[in-house]
Amino acid sequence: MADDTFDFAKAAQDFMASMKIDPSALGTPMQAPANFNAKLAKIALDAAQKNAELTSEWTKETLKKVQQSSNATDVTEMVAAFSAEQSQDMQDKLTAYAEVAKQAQAETLKLFAEVTQKSGSDAE
Repeated sequence: MADDTFDFAKAAQDFMASMKIDPSALGTPMQAPANFNAKLAKIALDAAQKNAELTSEWTKETLKKVQQSSNATDVTEMVAAFSAEQSQDMQDKLTAYAEVAKQAQAETLKLFAEVTQKSGSDAE
């Protein structure tokens, strides 16, 4: 009796061998999304780094002020002065964070516009 079982693996292998596909052609379409993701990641990492630097600077300033005011004899006066100083600085600090976010948003929109413009011109 003859063996009538179908060898799917062999058939698939034969089929793929008969296809004339240039493997390098597959890399080009994958390169654009990879480049886009790399640029987007760079924007996010730059913004995170700037925020970390702002936070570190703010923390150092705060600790320095706490240390300076801890020498005061009246705790109530020290807390009031420290709170007033922090309230005045708060707007500047939050503005700095907002500037980082605004810059990251602008860079992201610019990147999306470039990709959109490029994909639109590729379609023509």
